[in-house]
Amino acid sequence: MSRFQKIAARLKDYDLDALLILSEPNRLYATGFHSTAGAVLVTPEESYFFTDSRYIEAARRRVTEGVVEENTRQRNTDQLLTEALQRHNVRRLGYEDTRTTVAEERRLGSKLPAELVPAKDLLENLRASKEPCEIVEMVKAQRIAEAALSETLNLIRPGRTEREIAAFLQYQMLLRGAEKMSFDPIVVSGANSSMPHGVPSEKPVEQGDFVTMDFGCVCGGYCSDMTRTVAVGSVTEEMEQVYHTVLRAQLAGIETARAGVTGAAIHAAGEQVIAEAGYGPYFGHGFGHSLGIEVHEGPNAAPAGKRPMPVGAVISAEPGIYLPGRFGVRIEDVLVLREDGCENITLANKELIIL
Repeated sequence: MSRFQKIAARLKDYDLDALLILSEPNRLYATGFHSTAGAVLVTPEESYFFTDSRYIEAARRRVTEGVVEENTRQRNTDQLLTEALQRHNVRRLGYEDTRTTVAEERRLGSKLPAELVPAKDLLENLRASKEPCEIVEMVKAQRIAEAALSETLNLIRPGRTEREIAAFLQYQMLLRGAEKMSFDPIVVSGANSSMPHGVPSEKPVEQGDFVTMDFGCVCGGYCSDMTRTVAVGSVTEEMEQVYHTVLRAQLAGIETARAGVTGAAIHAAGEQVIAEAGYGPYFGHGFGHSLGIEVHEGPNAAPAGKRPMPVGAVISAEPGIYLPGRFGVRIEDVLVLREDGCENITLANKELIIL
């Protein structure tokens, strides 16, 4: 079943005659083709992809299902959509309410001959369960990131700045075939490592620092995401204790992670380990998040995650402890959830490394 067919099969569940897709990530999901401009219309009878002259040749080669048409000055996207909506007698048109601005909704409502109806989580629910072909691309992206990390470990030494390390990581991923980064890499050291989303600075790495690196890349349109914390020269007893507490918390969450379990339960398993070690106040974020076409998707392994995880969900496992002004530790892998457990697609060593 094609993605267009999967979406069309869900329209009745949401009392929709058709679905309009305008956001870049959801267009990529529906068509398998990446473009910065375009519109997708899915109806039970036929699906359409409208794009401009910059992408039309490539789109006609890549989008093998549905009708691919070029929008022009003479027949713009609104006109092409109007013709298709009338052709299929569409009265209730679903739209991406969580990704559409008020201004765009008003404009579409005034231009298109159908009632706009929020599609709620139709696409999000479909994207939550990854197909095997999607996981293949995510594994490729993960292997690229891991190879980049191996090279980067040889670079880290006292005197290297956080920005140098971040730049080297990105270069190594691009060199190995990454399309782009999943997000701007986080490389923080020493006291800066207590900031979970700290920005790489000109601070040089010093003897006795922890260096936390959170990074990933895109391959085939899909993201990888991983975090490793390494030490430079030596560690104190407390640093070692915090590191192994985070590792035990991660392993506890991984042991709990499987389809049918709520995200809150997965989070709680890791959180309990950290709390029992006396560091509960220093773990303030969720255990993990889903990823795929975007590096942050749903559902999440977090306290608010009350729905059971679906089969095929791909989530991060990234607990951390952050002692303000002193140091922090985070360790992150990526898991594919199955009915009987999970598959960890991250192979990089996560025992404490002292460079």
